[in-house]
Amino acid sequence: METWVPSGEVAEALSALPDVRCSVYDGTGPEPGGIEDVEVWIPPLIPVPDVPGTLARMRSLRLLQTVTAGVEAYRPHLPEGAVLCNARGVHDAGTAEWAVGAMIAVIREFPGFTDAQRRGEWTYHHTGVLADATVLIVGYGSIGAALERRLDGFEVEVVRVARRAREGVHGMAELPALLPAADVVVLLVPATEATAGMVDAAFLARMKDGAVLVNAARGGIVDTDALVAELKDGRLRAALDVTAPEPLPEGHPLWSAPGVLITPHVAGSTPASARRMLRLMRSQMTRHLAGDPLDNVITDAY
Repeated sequence: METWVPSGEVAEALSALPDVRCSVYDGTGPEPGGIEDVEVWIPPLIPVPDVPGTLARMRSLRLLQTVTAGVEAYRPHLPEGAVLCNARGVHDAGTAEWAVGAMIAVIREFPGFTDAQRRGEWTYHHTGVLADATVLIVGYGSIGAALERRLDGFEVEVVRVARRAREGVHGMAELPALLPAADVVVLLVPATEATAGMVDAAFLARMKDGAVLVNAARGGIVDTDALVAELKDGRLRAALDVTAPEPLPEGHPLWSAPGVLITPHVAGSTPASARRMLRLMRSQMTRHLAGDPLDNVITDAY
C-alpha cells in the first residue's frame, strides 16, 4: 500500500504494519514518485504548495488523514472514492492549555510587565482577574470541552455555543444575545463558508467594554481591520494564535495594536500533540488495513 507521510517519525510509527510502503513528503522538497499509486496520504501540518493539483493526480487515493483538526485545504478537492479524516482530539490539550494561558496573560497584563522588566521598571498597579469572569466558548467541540476542564477551578462561568444547540450548549443563533455578557470570548470554530469573517464589526461591537477575544481557531474567522479598530480604541483586548493574513507580515498594524498578545500559530505545536498524532496515525492505518470503520470521518463541512 503506497502511503505518503509528512515525516520520518510517522514513517517509523507505521513501519511495523504489513504491506505499508511509506514515502516521506513534507511539501518542501522533491515530490516522491508514484503519485498515481498513492492509496493513503497523510499531508504535513503546513499544506503542500498545490493541494488541488496534488489531489487531482492521486487517482488511487482511498484515505486522506490530516494531522490537523481543520480540513478546509483538502475537503473541496477530495477525489471521488476517497475518505477524509481529521485529527480531532490530537491538539485538544495543547490548544486548550494555550487558550487558558493566553487569556490569563492578557487579563493579568503579563506582556506589559515583561516590557517593563526589560526596561528595568517597577510598574506596580492593579490588573484584571479571571476569577468571576464569564467565558464564552464559541465552537464547543472536543477542544472546547478540554478548555472547560482546564478552566475548572478558576471560578469562572462557562457558556457554550456550537453549530447546533443541544443540552447545555447554545446554538449559533443565540450567539448575538450572549456576547454582551461575556468577559472572554474564545473562538474554536472550524474554517467553513459559514464562519468566514463571522467576527466582524457588528460581532465585536456586541462585546462588552474591556472584554478579551481569544482566537485559537483560524485567522479568517475574524475581520482583522475591524479588530484593529477596536484594539486601537482600547475598548477590547485580544489574544491571537492565528491571524489573517498569516504569517502576519512585518509592519502590519496588528503588531503594534495595544492590548493584543500574538503567538505564531503554536497552540497545538507541542510534544503532547506529536505523541497523540502518531498514535492516531497508527490506529487509523490499522483500521484501514483491516477494513474497519475509521475515526473522525468528515461527512459534512466539518
